[in-house]
Amino acid sequence: MASSEDAQAWQVGIWDRKSQNYLQETDKRFRPIHEALLDRSGLGGNQSVLDIGTGTGSVAIAAAHAVGEGGDVTGTDISADMLAVAEGRLVDETNLVFRLGSAEEIPAVDGSFHVVLASLSMMYVIDRAAAAREIARVLRPGGRFVAAVWSGPDDCDIVKFQTAAGAFAPKPPVAGVGPGALADPLPFQAQLLDAGIDTEVETEELGFDYDDFESAWEVLAGVTTASLEPERVEEAKLAVQAAMWPNGEGPRHFRNVTQFIVGNKG
Repeated sequence: MASSEDAQAWQVGIWDRKSQNYLQETDKRFRPIHEALLDRSGLGGNQSVLDIGTGTGSVAIAAAHAVGEGGDVTGTDISADMLAVAEGRLVDETNLVFRLGSAEEIPAVDGSFHVVLASLSMMYVIDRAAAAREIARVLRPGGRFVAAVWSGPDDCDIVKFQTAAGAFAPKPPVAGVGPGALADPLPFQAQLLDAGIDTEVETEELGFDYDDFESAWEVLAGVTTASLEPERVEEAKLAVQAAMWPNGEGPRHFRNVTQFIVGNKG
């Protein structure tokens, strides 16, 4: 088993590589999920908000607009390349800052935030028990936590796709991390409860479309292909196409049941 530092470095490498096309090709498809997350957050004026795993900043930017000039938003991520993209998007959001940091070591003092958000990021956290403690630490009493996570491959086509592609990639250096890692959210909910945050799970089907298999492969399989020999890339591609596009080419709707872990600090 790799050390936590090695595992974190592996994660950083993945997200740095994804930063080149994440905003253009992936983030836009997640907009309905971002909106559903924000709808559940109860954001209002003058609040302080943390967005964990902010990526290219879409949720943080929307939150900055929601809390207004009297509020403030901090977006954190482990990928400096992702944060560079996020910072390049800022126009007049003077109440928003981006900081390098992990969910396990949040760069903020105790009781800093009214709301903590995590959109499609908690599945990739290496030590979720530590993250739960950190989220509770930086939340104010009564503060709200909302996380969006994928369901399992039977209910979530993006997880099915990435699981099929990932079968051809080298085994990651840490277990329990990946798109379907919180298909069963109960263990993480228990960790949150131990930290003082009582949560419930709400589900919503929020799908998106790809024009054809090639466009989906280019966007979703980049990390897998980067770690494979060329002949294995073609083998993986054919297997994933058979699983996800059994009727050949053409557009395909991805059915994605998203789970929202919602709760408040006692």
